[in-house]
Amino acid sequence: MKKLAIVLIAAVIAAPSAYGQATITRARSVGLIDGYRAYISRDDLFSSSGVRLTQPWQVIRQDRANFHMYGIRDSGDQSDTFFGDAVNRQALEVMLSNGSMTSDAANMIVRGDVWWTSRFMVGVM
Repeated sequence: MKKLAIVLIAAVIAAPSAYGQATITRARSVGLIDGYRAYISRDDLFSSSGVRLTQPWQVIRQDRANFHMYGIRDSGDQSDTFFGDAVNRQALEVMLSNGSMTSDAANMIVRGDVWWTSRFMVGVM
């Protein structure tokens, strides 16, 4: 039986030269679902109820919620079709929290003032 997997390849870039990367899982055969680039600003560091977020996956999810639900967008933020759906944003948070990420990348996201680039792929394992 073939198993469908979603692959996340992401990069975090802070000005001017810090870099971190997170790869969540791998599949043998993949195709691009979606991708986007977003600036993680102060607005993305707080939940919709004003609580300071402490985990990178929470910040990334909030960035997409801000973009799609609340119209809070930073200059240069790109749209995506996949994370317009709240269920898919939850799946993103789960993938990131269960995956691996360098501590540098995680710290940069939680501090904000970084660019986040993501490519989401689907494949058969």
